[in-house]
Amino acid sequence: MSRTALLILADGRFPAGGHAHSGGVEAAVASGGVHDSASLEAFCRGRLHTAGLTAAGLAAAAATGHDALALDEAADTRTPAPALRRIARRLGRQLLRAARCTWPCAGLDHLARHRPQGAHQPVVLGVTARAAGLAPHDAARAAVYESVGGPATAAVRLLSLDPFDATRVLARLGDELDAVAGAAADAAERVTAEGVAALPAASAPLLDITGEQHAAWTVRLFAS
Repeated sequence: MSRTALLILADGRFPAGGHAHSGGVEAAVASGGVHDSASLEAFCRGRLHTAGLTAAGLAAAAATGHDALALDEAADTRTPAPALRRIARRLGRQLLRAARCTWPCAGLDHLARHRPQGAHQPVVLGVTARAAGLAPHDAARAAVYESVGGPATAAVRLLSLDPFDATRVLARLGDELDAVAGAAADAAERVTAEGVAALPAASAPLLDITGEQHAAWTVRLFAS
């Protein structure tokens, strides 16, 4: 297992397209819900325990080698907002391009062949982690970090927030990130026996609503 692969996959410079997305924080800033480091931490905590947990479960299950197409369908049912489904598939398509170049394997080729429009990003992340020799728990870690790392980075640009404050937010969430990744990986282990219903399906209705609203904006800094 290559721990370096995990660093590469979680690195914001990995060309997977995530830098263009705010994870919902642009809409939260516009509404006044996120306006400083304390409110950013609250936003990231809520996202971690809902969208982050769900994404981590899907990623961990894909990293176990479970049927990626079935997991992609499960991701669809866990993403009720059409705008967020489109974003998830767009990000998945970009990640798949980068992953096939970096860690080429039959699993990634299979996903590209059967989901030419793009599979959901967490599923692609899990298949990529497996191709890179990472464990399901590592895939979950990458997913949960991404769920809060993207919004924290976007908040620096949107609020002119001190980067040190944004990094401190991530550090303060460290124990929770580990706990959520562990719960997601544990759920993924049960998929073979219990099916995809064993995976988390935590909802974040406000993120769904603001995601649809943000998609309709004519002027925005981030794609989502």
